Amino acid sequence: MEPNFWNDAQQAEKLMREIRNLKKWVEDFEHVQQKEEDLSVLLEFQKAGEITDAEVEEHYRQTIKLVEDIEFRNMLSDEGDDLSAVLQVTAGAGGTESCDWAEMLMRMYLMWAEKNNIKVRELNHQAGDVAGVKTVTLELNGEFAFGWLKGENGVHRLVRISPFDSNAKRHTSFASVYVYPLVDDSIEIVVNPSDFTWETMRASGAGGQNVNKVETAVRLRHHPTGIMIENSETRSQLENKNKAMQLLKSQLYEIELQKKLSARNEIEASKKKIEWGSQIRNYVMHPYKLVKDVRTQNETNDVDAVMNGAIDDFLKSYLMLMGQKET
Repeated sequence: MEPNFWNDAQQAEKLMREIRNLKKWVEDFEHVQQKEEDLSVLLEFQKAGEITDAEVEEHYRQTIKLVEDIEFRNMLSDEGDDLSAVLQVTAGAGGTESCDWAEMLMRMYLMWAEKNNIKVRELNHQAGDVAGVKTVTLELNGEFAFGWLKGENGVHRLVRISPFDSNAKRHTSFASVYVYPLVDDSIEIVVNPSDFTWETMRASGAGGQNVNKVETAVRLRHHPTGIMIENSETRSQLENKNKAMQLLKSQLYEIELQKKLSARNEIEASKKKIEWGSQIRNYVMHPYKLVKDVRTQNETNDVDAVMNGAIDDFLKSYLMLMGQKET
């Protein structure tokens, strides 16, 4: 009702988002409260023989699920968790093997996003020399995308019989995943013009009128942090520069978030070398099938389902583990 409320649209939208978030918590609490009251009434009916045990048990299961959903959403209540995410997959040492593994991981996240109605845009793509990708950067637009995926940061290890080895030997490949929140207009990040420089280059890709002839791809270097952003999303150099600057601001925001959370002082300190002993999750396809998270010990034998995007159990187990540590 404040007459000047919408004069500052950016601040107004930020406040409206906070209100929507708080309203959702209240509504969910009231819903669970009503379910609990209904359960008490159903128990009385059951004692009187008017309804079956199965009906009471079904209502109880529904109530417990609602409570568990709210408890889990509380794991996504850190600052930045509600934002969209930028996910970067980079092949480790191992040439074609690792490039192929990086592409498999990219596909896994794309299928997870599709299952969760999260829109994806490819911001940068560097193909492998023979197969797969050297590095790919994806923007995932959806509510709590960063909150869900923030535990995917780290090295992912694959063990399989290589399709590129004529001797059918077992190979181990590594790829790193880096996830950070995508800042929007409600978050103000100031970047000093003297702290960064631009480079332009020809976009890599499959031919076309423009792709390999005009320098539309850009590289942004932020000197104080050493962050380097590459973007070749569109054929417009200006649009690519604007997106690269948004990604830089997003990474700077992630650094500030981590300082607040005292999890790490610098974003680079958390990046491990892409090799043995530093992985967060193992994907074994031979001699047996197993996907196991090193941190939570959560595991499954259904490797195919995981590679088709069924990673919610791993995401949840990590968030629950981190939530338990905080309490």
